Amino acid sequence: MRTDVTLRPLDPDLLDALLRTAVADADPREVMPPVPGSTGWTAGAREAFLRFHRSRSLSAEPVEATFAVLVGPEVAGAARLCPAAAPAGPAAASGRTVEAGRTAEAGVWIGRGHRGAGVGGAVLRQLLDRARADGFEAVLISTRPDNTPVHRLITALGVALVHGPDAVTARVDLTPGRPA
Repeated sequence: MRTDVTLRPLDPDLLDALLRTAVADADPREVMPPVPGSTGWTAGAREAFLRFHRSRSLSAEPVEATFAVLVGPEVAGAARLCPAAAPAGPAAASGRTVEAGRTAEAGVWIGRGHRGAGVGGAVLRQLLDRARADGFEAVLISTRPDNTPVHRLITALGVALVHGPDAVTARVDLTPGRPA
C-alpha cells in the first residue's frame, strides 16, 4: 500500500490548489455537478467549482467533510464524507462531521496523472478509517457502471456491488469484526 498518500481537511489555500489540479488534470464533469451551458473549464465552471466547495465544506455549517488528496506534497484530487442520514452539525477543523451510528456517503476523484498507481486504494482505505473513527457504521459508495477500477477497489474489500442502469453502488459495513 502507498504510504505517500494522505488526506488533509480542505481549507481555503488547499481549495485554490485543488482547483488548479482539477483544471490541469480532470474534466469538470468528474469533479463537480454539471454547470448548465458550460463545457470545459470556463471561468463560470471554475467559479462554480469554488462556490460548490465553499458551500459544501467551507461554510459556517458544512454539510460534508472534504479532504485534499495529497501524493507527497502535491494535491492530486479530493475525497469527501457526507452524512447520508439527517444533516450533521458543523464540521470541526479535524474533518469530524458525525453523530455516532450513522451512514456516510463517500466520494473521490483523482487527477488523471495519478490514476492507476494505487492512489485510489490508499484514499479509500483512509476514508473508511476516518469514517470509522468518526462513528459512522457504514459508508455508501456510488460510481458509474463503466468505472471498473473503482469496482475492483470495492470488491477487493469483500463488498458486493449492486449494478443499476445508471450507477454501481456498494455499502461498506464499518462495524467491528468487518474487514473493511
